[in-house]
Amino acid sequence: MSHVRFDLRSDTVTAPTAEMRAAMARANVGDDVYREDPTTRELEERTAALLGKEAALFVPSGTMGNQIALLLHTERGSEVVVGEGAHVANFEAGAGAAWSGVQFAIAGQGGLFTAPELEAAIRPPSDMLPVTRLVCVENTHNRGGGRVFPQREVLAIVEVARRHQLRLHLDGARLWNAAIATGKPEAELAAPFDSVGVCFSKGLGAPVGSAVAGPAPLVERARRFRKMLGGAMRQSGILAAAALHALDHHRPRLALDHQAARRIAQVLEQSPEVTSRSESVETNIVMVQLRQPRAREAVRAAEELGVLSYAMSPSSIRLVTHLDFPPHAAEQAAKLLLKAIEAVLAA
Repeated sequence: MSHVRFDLRSDTVTAPTAEMRAAMARANVGDDVYREDPTTRELEERTAALLGKEAALFVPSGTMGNQIALLLHTERGSEVVVGEGAHVANFEAGAGAAWSGVQFAIAGQGGLFTAPELEAAIRPPSDMLPVTRLVCVENTHNRGGGRVFPQREVLAIVEVARRHQLRLHLDGARLWNAAIATGKPEAELAAPFDSVGVCFSKGLGAPVGSAVAGPAPLVERARRFRKMLGGAMRQSGILAAAALHALDHHRPRLALDHQAARRIAQVLEQSPEVTSRSESVETNIVMVQLRQPRAREAVRAAEELGVLSYAMSPSSIRLVTHLDFPPHAAEQAAKLLLKAIEAVLAA
């Protein structure tokens, strides 16, 4: 891919900055399985404080964090309510069924759902039905195009969940983006949930790592599940140092990614072949809806022009802005992609 000029497949494609590499090189480390890695402990304490929780646990990936949450809050044969297209149900290789033995019920459309839609998805008591145990909210919602889950709706959902004695998990892989977009601190967005996961390797640009946060006894149980899943690390402070650097230096600049995403969408919406509109872009993800189901062909054609993107469906392409994508290049990248789309759809 030496000819690639713009990689917009995901915000996970970033490389550590020189400053981040320097922080990793000088990290003070120990054996984290023995809880002796000071940099990992610092990251966990900082993350817990940012999220307003008692404790946090550093894990290798957001998928592991979500799967730990399922293990914490459910039992085999139970059901988890999620939004349409939720990461935990669609992009984690069937792990919920494999490790926790749960199935998923879908509420709402486009990734978000309302309190009445949650109410409708909750199973009534019956020996013949699975038992609803957990509600998962994804904020921002990946497949929904980086949409921010409105906090007023979250609070209404929490009220319904508590009335039915359900647990609540926040998949906040891109919660940092939601905080920038809404102006609300992460702790406020995470407050209603029993557990919350955040990712350091997406918008924040760290090479590896996520965290699961919640009450201290819950996080202590999570540590055991991390071990079971093979996620216990040794001198993990080298990785934790990158995440700490990202927390300190990369959160405010997420606004630049949001601006670049909106500019890309503004260019693309000028084409009659694209049905999506720029006003739907809330954070760093642009979902490009095509009038014809030829997204995969368009992605291949765009790659020939030096733009990498991701076909989410036969008719949709996902673009994600990030730390390594220069905001001033938004218009240029969008025009190249549009050239590829129009060529394919005209053929």
